[in-house]
Amino acid sequence: MLYCCDLLGRVWHSPIIRLYLLAFFIAPVFLHPQCLDFKPPFKPQDDLQFCAMYRNFGCCDSAKDKELMAKFYKIMDNFDYYGYASCAGYVQDLLCQECSPYAAHLFDAEDPSTPIRTLPGLCPDYCSQFWLKCRSTITLLSDDPQLAEAEPDQDRFCQHLELEDPDYCYPHLLSNEQLTQNLGRVRADPEGCLQLCLEEIANGLRNPLAMVYANDGTHRFFIAEQVGLVWTYLPDRSKLEKPFLNITKAVLTSPWEGDERGFLGMTFHPNYKYNRKLYVYYSVEIGFDERIRISEFRVSPSDMNVVDHGSERIILEVDEPASNHNGGMVMFADDGYLYIFTGDGGMAGDPFGKYGNSQNKSALLGKVLRIDVDDNDRGPLYRIPSDNPFVHERGARPEVYAYGVRNMWRCSVDRGDPLTKEGKGRIFCGDVGQNKFEEIDIIEKGRNYGWRAKEGFSCYDKKLCTNSSLDDVLPIYAYPHKMGKSVTGGYVYRGCEYPNLNGMYIFGDFMSGRMMTLQENKNTGQWDYHEICMGMGLTCAFPGLINNYYQYIISFAEDEAGELYFMSTGVPSATSPTGVVYKLVDPSRRAPPRQCHYDPLPVRVKSKLIKFKPKETLTGVELPTKQPNLSPQEEPVRSHPTESAVSESDKDWLQELMDILKEQEAAAVTTTLPPTTTTTTTTTKPPRNTRRKNRRKKGKHRLENGSASAAVPQNGVVRLAGDEQGRDDRGRVEIFANGEWGTVCDDLWNTKNAAVVCRQLGFRFALKASKHSEFGEGKSLRILLDDVQCEGTEESLLGCQHTGVGMHNCAHYEDAGVICGNSDYVDA
Repeated sequence: MLYCCDLLGRVWHSPIIRLYLLAFFIAPVFLHPQCLDFKPPFKPQDDLQFCAMYRNFGCCDSAKDKELMAKFYKIMDNFDYYGYASCAGYVQDLLCQECSPYAAHLFDAEDPSTPIRTLPGLCPDYCSQFWLKCRSTITLLSDDPQLAEAEPDQDRFCQHLELEDPDYCYPHLLSNEQLTQNLGRVRADPEGCLQLCLEEIANGLRNPLAMVYANDGTHRFFIAEQVGLVWTYLPDRSKLEKPFLNITKAVLTSPWEGDERGFLGMTFHPNYKYNRKLYVYYSVEIGFDERIRISEFRVSPSDMNVVDHGSERIILEVDEPASNHNGGMVMFADDGYLYIFTGDGGMAGDPFGKYGNSQNKSALLGKVLRIDVDDNDRGPLYRIPSDNPFVHERGARPEVYAYGVRNMWRCSVDRGDPLTKEGKGRIFCGDVGQNKFEEIDIIEKGRNYGWRAKEGFSCYDKKLCTNSSLDDVLPIYAYPHKMGKSVTGGYVYRGCEYPNLNGMYIFGDFMSGRMMTLQENKNTGQWDYHEICMGMGLTCAFPGLINNYYQYIISFAEDEAGELYFMSTGVPSATSPTGVVYKLVDPSRRAPPRQCHYDPLPVRVKSKLIKFKPKETLTGVELPTKQPNLSPQEEPVRSHPTESAVSESDKDWLQELMDILKEQEAAAVTTTLPPTTTTTTTTTKPPRNTRRKNRRKKGKHRLENGSASAAVPQNGVVRLAGDEQGRDDRGRVEIFANGEWGTVCDDLWNTKNAAVVCRQLGFRFALKASKHSEFGEGKSLRILLDDVQCEGTEESLLGCQHTGVGMHNCAHYEDAGVICGNSDYVDA
């Protein structure tokens, strides 16, 4: 296989071979709008006067539109009335394709390392008409010497302007529904899962659980690790070698996976620019007691990137009866007060006292607290806001703002719609559940959020649940543990760069790695749910973007401009340096150029800078993204490839490559299966390389006497069953383990799990992770796997996390299935 890949790199520069390979590997048309600057299209701020056909969505702003108009008049000044009447339309069409949402395809510019065409790719019929009527404009439109040389010959000229992918040629792409429908909207897969991409921002972090900004105009961001270190990052993503804050000696945590103690939260004072104050939330051990501590620090007057560690003042401490459910969020809301979100004290079911800590307003655990820390340099460290809801209630702690919460992990304040300010000031929180449900709440003054009486929308403590005095507020959304078992609250997107995301509340789940979004339906008042998936195929094929992340989603964040980020890790331990910070990106539409521009204030740096080096890569895109470095005489010709363009050595290489591919296809091992009630198709073809992170090396199939020993399938082999039409790319997943065939339960079943199955069967993409026995119930078999959680890089489902072979808590009506394919769309 290594030889095959090396050969592919050697022959890729040949146009005819590249065409053959594209035809061999690439499926039909896919939606991938892209501009000549290698970024998504946009809606111009001002109307376009010349290229008006792209005024609603395209790649030109008004400045570019005027530039193209000036070029048009300069060209047309060379013609009389009849020439103008005949050719003005053609010239305008050709010039304005720089504004097309598919400009990068039309000008063959998807790869930044290759030269851009000077004229867009034309469909043969249109090109012929243009050449017959207006060939005299060619040298005025383009200074390409190859075009000038081809201009006298119609066939040669039009071959030169043909595209390798004819779906994108102008003007036929305008009538191609697959390319024009839903253009500019967030792309979704057949299940409605929104296709977004990511940009890597920082890496090598130990459980990064907070990323905050100082709101001082510098656009620095500060990333906190669970061990008690906070790092400063500049807008160019370089990191200061000296930490901003180091309280590792005081912070209580451990290397155990899942330890909830540690440095848990941080926020800057709204007037930080003037008072240099910040507040942190962390676990400490005092004697034999564990506590949560809220402390105030000041930044050093001599270095704006280092905290004065001697300035710590302890604002509040609360005893923790157990090591879990420590809460951890601390933030300022629009009213200027400090909000603190505590857990219920730990263990399970809030067993403390008659009704638990959360329902006990005299306890600070299981609460949302609100205090005033302004003007506290003299007198008390904090004051109670006069409108706190329980100030005058006997026995209640005056700090309490809301109660009945279990363990709220990550809350945020909605900045409001950029234009109308609708939603501004709302506080969203994710509250981690007990046995069944995770929930999202909007926090309101004085309200009871139900725990331990309720978990999500259902009763947990039946006696408390039926108490008429409970008067609890229900969550805006709750999801069962089949989808995830530890919610991570997020943010309502209000940034500038991706208008399609405005108003979406984006959050995740720590255990399942699921990314989700809620959006308020203004007509019904309900919150509509969509899952977020990473873009398939070429959806994320933009420079600097990736489409994969580590499973354990720890936290979400905003930067000073309002763009959205999240932090996750490959190993959920406070000492594992596998944490990465990602920025969420919508590849379908961006804001107009310069609309989101800002000039950060200068930062005085006294520490050494560590330049950021991204480590993650795009997965699922297999073809070379860069041609070999060629000397000028070897530069690939941009004309339509013909048989005469191929050298004899290229033909030999191509034949050799095709022979290798055929041999690999023929060597695919086919396993003999026991008879089943439905049609089954099984292969264990080695998958094509997909450059996934943490990808393990594939073992070779053991062959005897030139053929596979197929009497007993290998452990982990899968097959698909149950498709009524007998198609081999979809079906119920059945796996061979410990000497028998069985089914897989759809608890936590997602596209990452499906990707492992599809790749094992020799397909490039998992198009759908089907659930609820879509392909029938495998009642004749035992259920062998449940709660499967894959990263997507494993060799088989047995290499993923699961409850154990044969151990399950489900029934056959939950049998999981897949739809696989070699293109990124579903063929119904």
